[in-house]
Amino acid sequence: MATPATIPGTVPVYEDFARCVHCGLCLNHCPTYRLWHLEADSPRGRIRQMILVNEGKLPLASGFVDHIDKCLDCRSCETACPSGVEYGKLVEHARARIENEYRRPRFARLMRSLVFESLLPFPSRIASLGRFLRFYQRSGLQAFARGTALLKLLGLADPERLLPRMDDRFFFGQLGKTFPAAGTRRARVAFFAGCVANIAFAKLNEATIRVLRANGCEVVVPSGQLCCGALAAHAGVRKTARELARKNIVAFGNETFDAILTNAAGCGSTLKDYEHLFGENEEEYAAAKAFRSRVRDVTEFLAALGLSAKLNPVAMRVTYQDSCHLLHGQKIREAPRQLLKAIPGVEFVELPYSDICCGSAGIYNVTQTEASLELLAEKMEYARKTRAQVIATANPGCLLQMRAGVELRGTRQEVLHVVEVIERAMTPAGDR
Repeated sequence: MATPATIPGTVPVYEDFARCVHCGLCLNHCPTYRLWHLEADSPRGRIRQMILVNEGKLPLASGFVDHIDKCLDCRSCETACPSGVEYGKLVEHARARIENEYRRPRFARLMRSLVFESLLPFPSRIASLGRFLRFYQRSGLQAFARGTALLKLLGLADPERLLPRMDDRFFFGQLGKTFPAAGTRRARVAFFAGCVANIAFAKLNEATIRVLRANGCEVVVPSGQLCCGALAAHAGVRKTARELARKNIVAFGNETFDAILTNAAGCGSTLKDYEHLFGENEEEYAAAKAFRSRVRDVTEFLAALGLSAKLNPVAMRVTYQDSCHLLHGQKIREAPRQLLKAIPGVEFVELPYSDICCGSAGIYNVTQTEASLELLAEKMEYARKTRAQVIATANPGCLLQMRAGVELRGTRQEVLHVVEVIERAMTPAGDR
């Protein structure tokens, strides 16, 4: 059994695995099992492999790494599980064990080190990457690369199509600012800006602040905040995730807020799980537990607060794609739907299988592109059948994936965050 010395934070014990009674109710909720119908790529199959690895009966190199890598960590199985198995916790610790004990191919090690240790913890480097990608996209290089066989020869054609478009103005300049409420102040909140969102979703972050202000919130964007650590934690790079958690707790801990808000479901799920990055005997544990008690998804917070801003009629048919780490990680289903249904003129229609992952899953669409695109194709077929003009969701990664799906499948649908739909309703029809 791995120890806290090798995997920082709490470590799964027998009881964590024993909750799984192998009933199989998770199978049809697991995206990879739905794709391949392989027991080894189902939640209960992966848990069985984890047990064997912990008992020393299954080597890491036996195929275990491949099966764990193919998991989206969408946590849909947790929602389906009648026994309360914390599968997300188990798979992240399995990945931490792989990170500590398994030697990946050289190129994979290099890329993981660059992304998780040398890029995401450093805002200035993220900004530099954003400027480079913006030049690539605006200068004609992207069009040239897509128009030739270069990307295909390099095996990058599909991942490159999922590349987010860089914003003209990054959000980093808003860090450290306070935005007053419009009218009577109903709440004082802190806003978590994310990492890649600063360069690819600056407009979404700005829209989120405008919606919050219009609904009576004073919004503080603390300086010193960094990447939430979700991508590192999901990949098993717990040392980086723990360090990022420590710094974010300090950055948001100096003032009193009614809530710490995020518009990214993946970030919110990790921020609410900060205590799981530390053992109960570690000094950071209490601070992490106090921090997580204040974190709210922006849809969760607005639904509870109630919309006070004037909403103009918006005549459009809208469907909603559940973000996995909002629905399965944070157990929030009704809040985003409640907000969308509150907009005058919106015809809301449910998306079949909206609780199944779209295939984004952090960097899964880069590391497991083929499987990601298979899931996306199925998702877009259901989205097309809704005849919705707008597909709403609550996570930047889902926005990227679904927008790529619209382009690939030619459905001509618009993909928006829930707060972007709300802001559209706040805007007079003549100004849209």
